[in-house]
Amino acid sequence: MRPRQLPLSFASSRPQRRRGAAPARGHVPHRARPAHCSRHPVHVTFRRARHLPSLRTQSLFSSLRRAFSRTARSWFRVVQFSVQADHVHLIVEALDKGSLSRGMTGLLVRLARAFNRALGRRGGVWSGRFHSRALRTPREVRNGLVYVLMNHRKHAAPGDSHAMNGLDAFSSAVWFEGWAGPPSPGPPLSWHDPPVALSETWLARIGWKRHGLIRFDESPKGSRTVR
Repeated sequence: MRPRQLPLSFASSRPQRRRGAAPARGHVPHRARPAHCSRHPVHVTFRRARHLPSLRTQSLFSSLRRAFSRTARSWFRVVQFSVQADHVHLIVEALDKGSLSRGMTGLLVRLARAFNRALGRRGGVWSGRFHSRALRTPREVRNGLVYVLMNHRKHAAPGDSHAMNGLDAFSSAVWFEGWAGPPSPGPPLSWHDPPVALSETWLARIGWKRHGLIRFDESPKGSRTVR
């Protein structure tokens, strides 16, 4: 009999995920993004790759803040942000779906270059895709603003006085003009070369205020409220 070659089966090198199991932490599925309406601000989150230094160091944040200040375009702008140790929250506005995608791609590249330049390194900085959620009502926008500007309270470790007292220095809170009362003492920051742009949507400029200005003692839902 003539010898017959049998087929070989190769096991996939990718780890297999159990059917129905939750995706890995920080993973954003590669699904088509929904259409975007220019009237709606967007809450965006993206995560730093593992094993890299914290984003909340003064020298590194200064580089990131300068990168934010060069982001605004007529079709895309960052209106609020907060930088945490391993992720970043934004409130952005964009003309349409393509503008949102193009604006975020440019911003992520700009921030990664600033990160690598500050640390004298090369390589990737961000883990996976960014996550986005449109804010369609005044209530949703107000909740989004509280979540972003007060996000440090959600992640603050016990005894972290920098995160628990006063406005978060690693955010745009000091440029925010919607506080119900005077924030923590400190020198006012001017709009000269600001890291954020003035909002151009009705929802983020005026509409959210229907539910009241943001109190200085508010925290994201599920986080400790500071008195």
